[in-house]
Amino acid sequence: MTARPHMALAAGAAVFCLLAVMNSGGYRYGIGDQAFYVPAVVQHLNASLFPQDRALLHVQDRFMAYDDIAAATVKTTGISLPVLFLIAHFAALVLLFGGAVAIGRQLYRSWWTVTLLAALLTLRHRITQTGANSLEAYFQPRMLAFGLGLWAVGSYLKGRGTLALAFIAAAFLMHPTTAIWFGIWVVSALAVSERRWRAPLAGLAVAAAGTALWAIALGPLRGHLAKMDPRWASVLAGKDYIFPFDWTAIFWIVNFGYAAIIVAIVEFRRRRALALPGESGLAAGALALVAVFVISVPFMRAWVALALQLQTSRVFWLLDFLATVYLAWLLSEAVPPKWQRGVVTAAVALAAARGAYVALVEHHGAALVSVNLPADEWTDVMAWIRRTPAGTRVLADPGHAWKYGTSVRVAGERDVYLEEVKDAALALYSPDVAARVRERVQDAQNFEAMTPERAKTLAKKYDLAYLVVDRDIDLPIAYRNARFRVYALKSE
Repeated sequence: MTARPHMALAAGAAVFCLLAVMNSGGYRYGIGDQAFYVPAVVQHLNASLFPQDRALLHVQDRFMAYDDIAAATVKTTGISLPVLFLIAHFAALVLLFGGAVAIGRQLYRSWWTVTLLAALLTLRHRITQTGANSLEAYFQPRMLAFGLGLWAVGSYLKGRGTLALAFIAAAFLMHPTTAIWFGIWVVSALAVSERRWRAPLAGLAVAAAGTALWAIALGPLRGHLAKMDPRWASVLAGKDYIFPFDWTAIFWIVNFGYAAIIVAIVEFRRRRALALPGESGLAAGALALVAVFVISVPFMRAWVALALQLQTSRVFWLLDFLATVYLAWLLSEAVPPKWQRGVVTAAVALAAARGAYVALVEHHGAALVSVNLPADEWTDVMAWIRRTPAGTRVLADPGHAWKYGTSVRVAGERDVYLEEVKDAALALYSPDVAARVRERVQDAQNFEAMTPERAKTLAKKYDLAYLVVDRDIDLPIAYRNARFRVYALKSE
């Protein structure tokens, strides 16, 4: 490839990243799921932190290698964690763009259609009833895994099966379940389209099955075939995406509609002699993902914990992407040629206009990219908390992460009584964590009316050192700023 195409691709990647960030409302450090992902790394950088909450974090981080890799990178390079996460976020976007281009160059005849696909992918949206978005406003390891997965699909379409499996292995280090769904997709595609791969893949399937049986019987998944009882499930009541058997008809229609679109367009291309040899495998792999979901539903109905923990509904994220790939082709190359540039230009304009509205109107006044925590009263009071002993335990509003922007574990690097959103999510993986969350939710009801006596009772029961609130309470003051007060809950 000459310098000029390289420059064009680099420019395209830059525009893609800009539009993706704008349509996500900007980039922020420490928000959303980083309430888990940040402390999961920080605990490896300072072993004295989170003495109480480490067990809670461990129920999920034990399945992942990303936190060890991130911590090792920080230790080796000296780079700060916020900067590392910023780099990883944009690396995920570049991987997403590159993977989409690789796939588009195989399936499309025109660069205009590749441009259309890239523009459509910047339109951040919720994947119906999965708890996942197509893009995030913060670094999320599953986005990095998704980008690597797309490179696996692109490699498959180029006939490079070994490279495709290598990309999936790399994705597994970042986010295991996302990699598993791509693995099922690509392995199924290879088995259908390339006869020479069937024997090696059969051996790989046997090895994978053996590993899975070990993990369930003796390894990290031991005990996860237990049934989730009503008390455990009650902690997850607000996370309806975990329980697809409660979906309404529209959710089933939308998610199964992806498969219908994919199969219909692949058949349309085949009849017009436009389909590649590997496209039947691509569609078969997508149907295999649907089959995995359908097979899992009875186990979820039986409340088998592992079936619920796998969140198999997220296979539809991959189908959402593939349906977008084929819809881009339909809109650009299955229409009269004179319409093509108009369709592509309109899509790019839509992505730019929507991105401008989200960034400038919905998030008015916010920086497009925030590498560090915001310089506000909450960050200030958390900076004071960080100067307390490492074993300090903090009582704050259970909804502090979404109310004030970041969690105590992220901004204050200390154990916290309860962070209702992320702690409830982690309860999915452990009945003990679910019991902990349920008890603390009950004990902290009506937190806004917290009295000194009640605060002292909670402090005694849970060994809490400080109370952080945004109002005056008759307790010894330890620190204050214009909005927040920190009260001592223990006698000196």
